[in-house]
Amino acid sequence: MKILGIDIGGSGIKGAIIDTESGEQITERHRIKTPQPATPEAVGETILKIVEFFDYSGPIGCGFPSLISHGIVKTAANIDKSWISVNAEKLFSKITKKEVFVVNDADAAGIGEANFGAAKDTKGVVFLITVGTGLGTAIITDNQLLPNTELGHIVLPNGKKAEHFCSDFIRSQEDLSWKKWAFRFSEYLDYLTFLFSPDVFVIGGGASKKFEKYQKYLPKQTKIVPATLKNMAGIIGAAIYAEKHYNN
Repeated sequence: MKILGIDIGGSGIKGAIIDTESGEQITERHRIKTPQPATPEAVGETILKIVEFFDYSGPIGCGFPSLISHGIVKTAANIDKSWISVNAEKLFSKITKKEVFVVNDADAAGIGEANFGAAKDTKGVVFLITVGTGLGTAIITDNQLLPNTELGHIVLPNGKKAEHFCSDFIRSQEDLSWKKWAFRFSEYLDYLTFLFSPDVFVIGGGASKKFEKYQKYLPKQTKIVPATLKNMAGIIGAAIYAEKHYNN
């Protein structure tokens, strides 16, 4: 299918039409600045503008920066507090007059990388970690998503919350060398390996662009690769998510 995938971010809302059979972009990515304040209605109207830009009719997938349960926004760590308890799927569907399916943004990126990116054709457990301001996570097992894992918030054996210990923001704030940061990040990877025994870690987010600077300092027992879809991962994953749920 050819499906509109949308990635809702703090600074921009991006969309493109994706061929979900091949993962290829049918169109160029179109970006609109995220409205401020980013209230539910304002974001919904921005999504409508993207739909109208592509003159699109069909199901829509949206990656959203929150824990999403059955279409309902459960957390608002980095978005307007007015989102709490809003059924984003119903709201966006009403505004666009299209069927809209909403998934956590890290989960969308994980789906994209598992299907058409760094972990394509990997059997077993794919574990995506987006390393940026915080640590976003997604777990896909034999192409089945375990949603809303939020494992950047776990407390490590050293007593520190993971994203307060080894996010890219912390690396920059504490002026850590890539080597020193990698040793911290390795503690996180070792703990996740103990808990989940993944077949591959996919490293996304800003830190993925510098993978060669710290790769040699990371643990060797599990395959670790940088994400390859870059800023299209969430859009591609959202489109795949929409196709799956639209057909069900």
